[in-house]
Amino acid sequence: MSVAETIRRKLEAALMPERLEIVDESHLHKGHAGHRPGVETHFRVTVVAAGFAGKSRVERQRLVTGALKDEMGNPVHALSMKTMTPEEAAAVAER
Repeated sequence: MSVAETIRRKLEAALMPERLEIVDESHLHKGHAGHRPGVETHFRVTVVAAGFAGKSRVERQRLVTGALKDEMGNPVHALSMKTMTPEEAAAVAER
């Protein structure tokens, strides 16, 4: 199973997101710290989940990294994330 598939499986199980986008950006980091040729190491995720309601940005990010605790550091070197409630995502889409 690829790292991206593992991320998807774990975030879906932990957060039951309405929307989940996972982008492997490893190829953009050649020559940078943490890059390992042929290994998925750098990701960007967008998670839209009702469970984020009433939580701060830091609390939301902790939920995501907590779900991925076994992957953080190895193989995942960097994880950029956008976390929103469904209402926040709808407001962004309207702009």
